[in-house]
Amino acid sequence: MYFLLRIFSYFFLCNRTESFSHRGLSSMAEIPSLMSLWNDLSSAIYELPSDLFDGLLMHLPPLALQKLQEEMPLRCWNGHESTNICFRNGRKRGSCGNFNTAWKALFKSRWPDLARKIQRVDWSAGVAKYESIIDWQQMYWETHLQNCIDEAAEIAVLPSFDGCLGEIEIPDTIIKCIGYKGHRSHSTCDYSKLSYHCEQFGSYARCLKLQNMLCIAETSHLLRKSRLQQLVLRWIKSTEHMDGLCQLLQQNNETLSSLEFIFCNLSSASLNAICDSLRVKDMQTYRVQHFSITNTVLERNPVSLPHGLVSFLSSGRSLCSLKFSDNHLGKNFAKLVFNTLLDASSRLSTLNLADNNITGWLFNFNQRSSTWPLPSIGLGKSLQLLRVLNLRGNNLCKDDADNLKYALIYMPNLEILDLSDNPIEDDGISSLIPYFVEASERHSPLADLSLGDCDLSCNGVTQLLDVLSTLKNPLHSLSIAHNELGSQAAGPLAKFLRTFIRVLNVEDIGLGSSGFLKLQEDMPEEMKLVSINISKNRGRLETANFLLKLMSKAPELVVVNAAYNFMPVESLTVVHSSLKVGKGKLERLDLRGNARFCQSAHAPLFDEFQHRGRPIVILPPLPAADEPYDDDP
Repeated sequence: MYFLLRIFSYFFLCNRTESFSHRGLSSMAEIPSLMSLWNDLSSAIYELPSDLFDGLLMHLPPLALQKLQEEMPLRCWNGHESTNICFRNGRKRGSCGNFNTAWKALFKSRWPDLARKIQRVDWSAGVAKYESIIDWQQMYWETHLQNCIDEAAEIAVLPSFDGCLGEIEIPDTIIKCIGYKGHRSHSTCDYSKLSYHCEQFGSYARCLKLQNMLCIAETSHLLRKSRLQQLVLRWIKSTEHMDGLCQLLQQNNETLSSLEFIFCNLSSASLNAICDSLRVKDMQTYRVQHFSITNTVLERNPVSLPHGLVSFLSSGRSLCSLKFSDNHLGKNFAKLVFNTLLDASSRLSTLNLADNNITGWLFNFNQRSSTWPLPSIGLGKSLQLLRVLNLRGNNLCKDDADNLKYALIYMPNLEILDLSDNPIEDDGISSLIPYFVEASERHSPLADLSLGDCDLSCNGVTQLLDVLSTLKNPLHSLSIAHNELGSQAAGPLAKFLRTFIRVLNVEDIGLGSSGFLKLQEDMPEEMKLVSINISKNRGRLETANFLLKLMSKAPELVVVNAAYNFMPVESLTVVHSSLKVGKGKLERLDLRGNARFCQSAHAPLFDEFQHRGRPIVILPPLPAADEPYDDDP
């Protein structure tokens, strides 16, 4: 009985410590100590029946749960659930079974928004399968350490700071989250300092984000127990930052698989130092799989690439994804990168050069091949494994599109091509049409094509859709958004819908009411659409009528964006009817921007439509009292 009372006290303390603090009990002497109870009960707790033991886990604060796992005898694992993730460094550990469930509950309680992001999974793959691979204990302590590092960065950035990073004190709000209560002076170890948290939880860190003031030699020492796999760096600009960063990269170059630079200033010497630090010395190779530089100052039009970067691009056999985005790069840099990858027959699967200014980067590229198509496609130098090419927002013109046609044949397995926000015009599309036809004949055909905001006319898009409608292997996804096509595009679009396209984006193409009416008249009897974006087309009531017919013809539809179509109030009843006739797979219907809806008494009718506890229909918020209803062109 005494034992059971102590167990009850333990449970009570875990649940009521916070309430005691709210009542003004500031001294640890006023309540029992968790650790003193632990010392008394540790051996007996492991002998508890499974149901009591599992119940105990769900009531422990993080530090107590951590201690329970670390000290759990191996012999006890046979009596409690375990999985194949119960090993760390060759020995069993406690982040499995109901331990993992307990850590998940702690994570969701402390970071609910982040937990929801982590669990946005492909439900068709099965939630249980996905959950089994998440180590919530590792996730908890990694995120906790990131919080501590972020707090330290706010102190270190101050001009008045001239101390050691490890001596920076962590706020009580963070300390209390893991189970420490009371006055700091009563602790036997200095858990208030950053160094303590790095020492205790650094081994759980796999992915960290560091600002420039933390890229110093001391950080490498603080994180000496970490085996980093992903590292995101911001504002790296000075030599001091670069020296500290390179030391950290060398320390983790055998495990680091993803490296990202944001808002940095990287000279050629800096790129050489970074790439040299990433090389695994004994093997003279690189382990990085994902390399990204965005919003960063680089040399725009170099005569040659830094030798370290050339070596990295040529010898990095593990490199899968390369991103140089929004760096204001010129054509020389893009050309040098592309030729280096091509000449090395890189195994790259994703190349992202978006949001630069690389007009003319493939000038005279057609001279590399004298015939179209290449007689030995896929042989010799090529980007055999490239699946994704993103050239969005590069000011490419019709001549660039013509040269791109020849470059694309060196990518025999390309599946996703993004040319959005480039003024290639109708002539550019005409140049690429032979490639689209050839690509559809391949074993791995082109699947996703983005041509939004390319200065296309209705005639150019009609020609494109006519060709795409006859391809041997039709597209999976197409975007022609933000091109001024007008209502005349509705007929070719309706015909194209017969190809079983899955994802279609026709946002802001000027369909209008007459365009939606034409789509209804020519709509095929069966469609395979999963997602469609018809927003910003000023369809008014005909938008709702289109949705009503669409829902009955596209049983697999999951996402619809019909925002900003200036739909009148009477459209709500039509939309409600469309949801009724749907097949029940719809997860999201975006009706924002239709300001009249929020003033309608019919709006509550949509409350009945839910998906996984969340509303399917997204209605516009109530406008301010003096906000006008803008329906001017």
